[in-house]
Amino acid sequence: MTVTAPDPGAYLDHAATTPMSPAALEAFVAEARRTGNASSLHSAGRAARRAVEESRETVAAALGARPSEVVFTAGGTESDNLAIKGVFWGRRRTDPRRTRVLVSAVEHHAVLDPAFWLAGHAGAEIVLLPVDGDGRLDLDALRAELAAHADEVALVSVMWANNEVGTLQPVREVVRLAHQHGIPVHTDAVQAVGQVPVDFAASGVDALTLTGHKLGGPVGVGALVARRDLPLEAVLHGGGQERGVRSGTLDVPAIRAFAAAVAEAVEHREERAATMAALRDELVAGVRRAAPEAVLRGPDPAAVTGAPSSGTPASSPARLPGNAHFTFPGAEGDSLLYLLDSAGVQASTGSACQAGVPQPSHVLLAMGVPEVEARGALRFSLGATSTRADVERLLAVLPQVVDRARAAGLASPRAVAGGAA
Repeated sequence: MTVTAPDPGAYLDHAATTPMSPAALEAFVAEARRTGNASSLHSAGRAARRAVEESRETVAAALGARPSEVVFTAGGTESDNLAIKGVFWGRRRTDPRRTRVLVSAVEHHAVLDPAFWLAGHAGAEIVLLPVDGDGRLDLDALRAELAAHADEVALVSVMWANNEVGTLQPVREVVRLAHQHGIPVHTDAVQAVGQVPVDFAASGVDALTLTGHKLGGPVGVGALVARRDLPLEAVLHGGGQERGVRSGTLDVPAIRAFAAAVAEAVEHREERAATMAALRDELVAGVRRAAPEAVLRGPDPAAVTGAPSSGTPASSPARLPGNAHFTFPGAEGDSLLYLLDSAGVQASTGSACQAGVPQPSHVLLAMGVPEVEARGALRFSLGATSTRADVERLLAVLPQVVDRARAAGLASPRAVAGGAA
């Protein structure tokens, strides 16, 4: 009897999660075979502690940081919460005037939600910094806010690269402006590490978030890289692990796999980024041919405007090499997503869903995209395992998918009501 393997389809959602690399998987399995709590003093515990500290050194070396600056966490969301809440509380402890938290309007919800939680529970004042039509931070707005309220600002948080439209932010310029007033800067670099150059020390940021499953490591592990002198209050309390700011038994197999993935992603970043960018350009050109009305959101990959303050050379493109984000007029993103999935292509709408009700992307709305257009969004994201066959499969099915989604949109109550939500 012959068993036919299932068609794996085309996976174009690496920004959501990407496969574990062989090196990370091997490291995970090898460490998982051992027993030992890294906080125990016996030989098994010391062996586990050694694996953790070697992993800490590996991550630090890959990111231009000191080992003592690497705090292991359960992933990007925890790291962002620790940075936003921890720095806010740390700064307010010594200066109660520090109530303002400045974040870009296009941050991931792992930054926005803890910031607004502080507003509702801890007296914070949240300032959403505007962006331009490509999703890049308006530095003049930041400059004006600092000029007017510097003595009240606890911290600034601006992501290194946007998770939806791939825009690189002027992180170094943000640091320069904030540090003139002694204000610490946090950056969510979850999407950036392994795709663009990320150097903690050279960037000047005070805290940086990364996670394992976006770069070839396991889900459920990440790190906050934070300067030792950064005022940082704990969010989790217990055994006092990780400098006393992140209690909890360390997941040694996950940490070792995470370190292996970070090292591999950074070591091979340049050639992988070049491959992804070439595939991305083919994808963008192909989508424009297959659906001429589709609108590319974020910086045009053909532009050489650069983002010199983010740590990338001035001649580098201003968006992530593996990101292509489109809106399709007359089509709902969810319809496009499900139709593509039925055709063997997995992508993302890039929009948030609250209580099961699709909402237009806050990123696109902040960029000035009308709500009715923002509802027709699709994000295609490439990774280390992406191939030309993945792109070709998408382009082969896309025209029919767009036609069907538009037909469904014309028949929907929202279309009859003129797109009102």
